[in-house]
Amino acid sequence: MTWLIALFGGYLLGSVPFGLVIARALGLGDLRQIGSGNIGATNVLRTGNKGAALATLILDSGKGAAAVLIAQALWGVEAAALAGVGAFLGHLYPVWLGFRGGKGVATYLGILLAIGFWAGLLSCATWLVVALLGRISSLSALVASVLAPLWLRLTGQGPVVVSAAVLMAALIWWKHRGNIARIRSGTEPRIKLGR
Repeated sequence: MTWLIALFGGYLLGSVPFGLVIARALGLGDLRQIGSGNIGATNVLRTGNKGAALATLILDSGKGAAAVLIAQALWGVEAAALAGVGAFLGHLYPVWLGFRGGKGVATYLGILLAIGFWAGLLSCATWLVVALLGRISSLSALVASVLAPLWLRLTGQGPVVVSAAVLMAALIWWKHRGNIARIRSGTEPRIKLGR
């Protein structure tokens, strides 16, 4: 029962569409009608408001971390992993938006940092290295997500936590299938350095 509460509570927390709320509050329009139509920080950045994008990134990461930390304090690390999965699913499939949400990268990062801080830092480092080498944000996220379960295992996390990370990484790849097709065709936008 506690695991179900952790999963459902995490889902409700994760389903708060911070990007959409911030964009509307600042008069930036409906994110679902802008750029990719995604509700995450990358699409908020397409409005030209870097502050709003940063706030979205922090809040989307924060809701994943909060779900994990609350469940861990109440019921332990295995419940925390399930709460993290719930928050992640809430971001991807929020009930308030007809189950059409974001791609989950920021929320996944928050979950990783909360449940295994060093594994989260290694995932950030992975993203940065791939971004510097390949200059493609989505590719960096895909590589970082698929290596995160390995980082969790190497830093001492158990099978429930690692399995939860594998599930979330698989869903990130599923949600990025359009990006993957563009990477393969050479049409995925590259990270622009400087102004």
